[in-house]
Amino acid sequence: MSDDKVIKGRKGIVTSYRRGKHKQHTNQVILIFDGIDDRSTAATLVSNKVKWISDSGKEILGKILGVHGNSGAVRAKFRTNLPGQAIGTQVRIE
Repeated sequence: MSDDKVIKGRKGIVTSYRRGKHKQHTNQVILIFDGIDDRSTAATLVSNKVKWISDSGKEILGKILGVHGNSGAVRAKFRTNLPGQAIGTQVRIE
């Protein structure tokens, strides 16, 4: 089985916006995916497309930019910024 088939359809959770000590970067979000728990495995997800679907059915597409930390989290940027209601909801790799 190829890696693409394992990656596509993988579910993740929007955990937070990218943050610093004094500022919150609302154009990037932190995502955690099932079964990804180290930096090297998370690096395989970089440059994949992700999709968030709201309760009303609106879809927002994004792209995974890079790894965030050493525990398997990744940073993603969406075409239009995700609303605050998206935190804690699911995304899916396309």
